Amino acid sequence: MKKLLIRFTLFSFLVVSALQGVSAQTGVTTAAGQISEFDVNGLKVLVKRRTGTPTVAAGLFFRGGVKELTPENAGIEAFTLNVAAEGTKTYPRARLRKETSSVGTVITSGSNSDFSALALGCTKQDFEHSWKIFTDVVVNPTFLPEDVERVRGVFVTGLRSQGDSPEGLLELTNDSILYAGHPYAIEPQGTVATISKFKPADLAAYHKRLVETSRMLLVIVGDLDPAAVKTMVESSFGKLPRGNYVDKPIPALNFTKPTVDVSAKSLETNYVKGTFAAPSLRDPDYYAMRTAITVLQSNVFQEVRVRRNLSYAPDAELGDNATNTASISASTSRPNEAVAVMLDEIRKIKAGSVDADEIARMSAYFLTTYYIKQETNAAQASELAQYEMLGGGWQNSLDFLGKMRRVKPEEIRAAANKYMKNIRVVIVGNPADVDKAALLTSLQ
Repeated sequence: MKKLLIRFTLFSFLVVSALQGVSAQTGVTTAAGQISEFDVNGLKVLVKRRTGTPTVAAGLFFRGGVKELTPENAGIEAFTLNVAAEGTKTYPRARLRKETSSVGTVITSGSNSDFSALALGCTKQDFEHSWKIFTDVVVNPTFLPEDVERVRGVFVTGLRSQGDSPEGLLELTNDSILYAGHPYAIEPQGTVATISKFKPADLAAYHKRLVETSRMLLVIVGDLDPAAVKTMVESSFGKLPRGNYVDKPIPALNFTKPTVDVSAKSLETNYVKGTFAAPSLRDPDYYAMRTAITVLQSNVFQEVRVRRNLSYAPDAELGDNATNTASISASTSRPNEAVAVMLDEIRKIKAGSVDADEIARMSAYFLTTYYIKQETNAAQASELAQYEMLGGGWQNSLDFLGKMRRVKPEEIRAAANKYMKNIRVVIVGNPADVDKAALLTSLQ
């Protein structure tokens, strides 16, 4: 699911320019000595100390996502957080911009279907001053009419341009079909109609309901003393209301049978996406499925592009939502043929084509890409938050590579047979290029 602003690397995206277990009550770190956890008035705080790093990344995450919204107020959370970062009682917009730009501090926000965040990126030497500004954004935003209108213009422009590219149009069409009747049908960025009607008082009221510690998670990564950070957090957030937020599970999606939907659009070629169910980050099947999708991605590229030249950029992808999906996709003048080739590659994995040697090669691949993606403090904060909110707890992030290495061929085969079925295909382009009946038969 590709929403307007962000996907899996929400926090990394927000602060890209910047940059083992513990007792919740005492904050005492274990032998790993890197991550401290403590509670401040119901606010869970994770601090990862990375000695020697010159920057600090901090993210305040808000649970719930679109589960807390309705079609009538879609986008209000994203809009509220965005306007909050425009100015506060202590730091009006001009002063906020001057003080952050003078030291290269970044404060921004973003929302996806499962959660939202306010993010801070700064240098270690300017952390204390940047923290004061950041926490004032959280606690004391002003929602001035001029700030609201400025941000409204940005949102509306972005929303109106979502379908300008063929890829964006495919995503919009796919989402409207796949998520019909599901909470994920609500756009976290809202619609032109909803964003156009919000008033400053609406944002202030939503902010008051949003900033409750039972709904919040704070993650900070940098070369900082956790005890000192705890004191700062207590001073800034210790008096916020707790609230009584309880995270609710999100319903499963409908993958009971394969479907084919063709949307007629005047494009140079056809854009195809086939979506199927997938395990989420907290599911034991996730690691086998991630390996399976990585193998499928490589094989699809070789077969569809390199050998048959059916598509320039065929792909297979595993999503990152609480209720998760995976997909195959391609842009092609011969959609039936391209989909048939991709289905053949799925069948091979279901039959057990992935052996121990290929898993070993995948382990080396994941080792390399994992460490590359974890180079920044922002990326590490993002992973801790993602696992804490959607992956059964941040501790599960510590054994990602170990779990990938322990995947067995039979687990990959089982995951492929369990999830890679009842594929729902959406095609945007020329209906004359699609044999819909034949395509549906091939999906059976």
